[in-house]
Amino acid sequence: MRKNIKITAAAASVAALALGLSACGTDSDPASKSESGAKADTSKALVVAASPTPHADILNFVKKNLAEKEGLKLEVKEFTDYVLPNTATQSGQVDANFFQHKPYLDDFNAKNKTTIVPVVNVHLEPLGLYSKKLKDIKDIKPGQTVAVPNDTTNGGRALQLLAENGLITLKDGVGTSAKLSDITDKKGLEFKELEAATVPRALNDVDAAVINGNYALEAKLSPAKDSLALEKAEGNPYANFLAVKDGNEKDPRVEKLAKLLNSDEVKKFIDDTYQGSIVASFGAPAKS
Repeated sequence: MRKNIKITAAAASVAALALGLSACGTDSDPASKSESGAKADTSKALVVAASPTPHADILNFVKKNLAEKEGLKLEVKEFTDYVLPNTATQSGQVDANFFQHKPYLDDFNAKNKTTIVPVVNVHLEPLGLYSKKLKDIKDIKPGQTVAVPNDTTNGGRALQLLAENGLITLKDGVGTSAKLSDITDKKGLEFKELEAATVPRALNDVDAAVINGNYALEAKLSPAKDSLALEKAEGNPYANFLAVKDGNEKDPRVEKLAKLLNSDEVKKFIDDTYQGSIVASFGAPAKS
């Protein structure tokens, strides 16, 4: 039986408050400090915040099959949004997180004055265009509505996917920071901006929607089979990675987990489980 802990915003706030109230009692305990102050207590479980699919699934594979051999205690906490994992990592409520790509993290750090850094790339979740009403991208016509994520990076990424497939035209050079205001030709389409996690639930209310790979899988959609259009993996900057607060990269527990997440066993698990809907992106660590 899985022992993940699903965290709601309210629960996370309570936990963060409790952490803040107890923090003054931990300063004299060197083992409780981060790498920037003193070495971490490696006898404690490494607590990692993760999106349920595929991040928590991958971590649970590591926990069940690989961690014990490396002497790593691993605890997985599931979060269902894209904000709390970073704020919980920054505050020390969790030790690390695994849910995001570099453009999103860069934007998040800039807006929230957080200091989260990548450790190692793990996989890519191709963004896809889906529909319950249309069978082919050629069926998308003027007057129809397309839902897209409303956060800066995934929204821009979605617009780039639509532009690459000829559904819209964007201003030159806007890249992944594209906004709806950067569309120079909507070709008659209407757009509905929604929080990324809620886009799959809007499929019945719109003609098509651009959905993040992990949320597509949670909605029982197969990016490889069900999408009308899908991001290409080659040269894609959106690899998802293990991340920590700056200064904690050398925590021995983090280093062990990074090694395991880039193991042959994890690659095989990704290949066998997701059948191309998610692909391993091992290699050099993501650059800060």
